[in-house]
Amino acid sequence: MFQEKLQPFIDRYNEINTLLSSPNIASDIKKMTDLGKEQSGLSKLVEKAQKYIETAEAISENRELLGDDELGDLAKEELAELEPLLPKLEEEIKVLMIPTDPNDDKNIYLEIRAGAGGDEASLFVEDLFKMYVRYAEIVGWKVEIVSSSDGTAGGYKEMIAMLKGDGVYSQLKYEAGVHRVQRVPDTETQGRVHTSTVTVAVIPEVDDVEVDIKPNEVK
Repeated sequence: MFQEKLQPFIDRYNEINTLLSSPNIASDIKKMTDLGKEQSGLSKLVEKAQKYIETAEAISENRELLGDDELGDLAKEELAELEPLLPKLEEEIKVLMIPTDPNDDKNIYLEIRAGAGGDEASLFVEDLFKMYVRYAEIVGWKVEIVSSSDGTAGGYKEMIAMLKGDGVYSQLKYEAGVHRVQRVPDTETQGRVHTSTVTVAVIPEVDDVEVDIKPNEVK
């Protein structure tokens, strides 16, 4: 039964809530951070799961009332509203149950480099970077330019920036690869269409790692 598959997620969510209120966890910053991320990842699933269980119980209760002379008609009306919700909730929950990429919540380094197309490719790098910056502004991310190399006729041969915010990697990881544009560039004087390419790399920020080096291991 699908409902039985949901209970472990609800139990784990409640367990995390209990752990986060423990003084022992509060003194362990890394553990508390990890639990907070796990809790955040489960919150939408648990919300939908509880809605599914409530809806299933309401459907069951109304079905029992169908034969009642006084409440039968009302139960029939409520069933007409509730029953279509259950398969929709089930599909939404199945999507939320798909394991997430452990890097999804990380900040990223965004690297955009000019490929084929000469000066026009450099202009395309600039256009693409402006697009990502605009999107970051809309969703509330922070953009920090790490390094850049100017093109000879404008734009950039290379642009490297760090994007910080919620779910940056999860939303931009599929942007990685070769991007192509066909257009009449500003550098073209005879109106010919040029094809230019740029490469985009999306690299998740690496977590800090503590390394314990003993004095006798240093030469």
